[in-house]
Amino acid sequence: MKIVILDWSTMCVADDLSPDVFREFGDVDVYPLTSPDDVISRIGKAEIVLCNKVLITKEVINSCPNLRYIGLFATGFNNIDVEYATEKGITVCNAGQYSTNAVAQQVFAYILDYSSRIRDYDSSVKSGLWESSPCFSYFPIPIAEMCGKTLSIVGFGSIGKRVAELGNAFGMNILVSTRTAPVNCPYVVCDMDTAVKNADFLTFHCPLTEKTKGMVDAELLGKMKNSAVLINTSRGPVVNEADLTEALNSGKIAAAYLDVLEKEPMSSETPIKNAKNCVITPHTAWAAYETRVCLLNIVCENIRCWLKNEPQNKVN
Repeated sequence: MKIVILDWSTMCVADDLSPDVFREFGDVDVYPLTSPDDVISRIGKAEIVLCNKVLITKEVINSCPNLRYIGLFATGFNNIDVEYATEKGITVCNAGQYSTNAVAQQVFAYILDYSSRIRDYDSSVKSGLWESSPCFSYFPIPIAEMCGKTLSIVGFGSIGKRVAELGNAFGMNILVSTRTAPVNCPYVVCDMDTAVKNADFLTFHCPLTEKTKGMVDAELLGKMKNSAVLINTSRGPVVNEADLTEALNSGKIAAAYLDVLEKEPMSSETPIKNAKNCVITPHTAWAAYETRVCLLNIVCENIRCWLKNEPQNKVN
């Protein structure tokens, strides 16, 4: 069986993971990255293609008649024409829930960063300001306890649930807004308006769909407290970056922490780049070594199950 990996560089750094695990299934061609112009030629006669963000379009599928299986090194699958793949009898499998702990951890890294201001105090101390303080404790930068603050979570899949658990452990008030009412949810479930208006921290964990695209716009931001913080680790296009930039620069909200953007890698022209009180990380929430090992194992197991005619994690 012929297997092609189109963007292995998205899975590893300094070769800390190896694609050799896939050789148990057949011959493997590995490409660090693949441009749109090279996708068809690189897949060629392969039966299995593995990718993270490469676009597998209707044209690609039509040009690769041997293709039977598309495996994703990701949870999201908006880069695949799933409807057409289904029509052509091609199985598409993603890797759900591999990043639950890692993404939830990053959400709280953001919340802790904003609440405790560790970076700001470290810079202040190293600039010599503590040395000139008349008092033993030097605290001109406001800090806050997380206990008692309201954490509003939009989307209540595995990551949303884990974020809620961690917030509850910190003594935060948890509000959940989700399109499907959760069963036996121990937290307050409410509509979007209630979640947005009451949030001290508003975090998004929803998939990218036509309904969620651009949902964080001027109207939604206008309903938030001026003291509220917005967090997005879901998908970049969930946020209208121009509207968020205006809200930050005008003080309509206090801060934003973003791990995903509309265009990735980030464009030098994106308006959010220089927005006030905006922390941007380069899509790293999923990238812990342990998380990527888990992802690799899931993608391998997906193929094993498919070969036994017992596919798991199918998205079509």
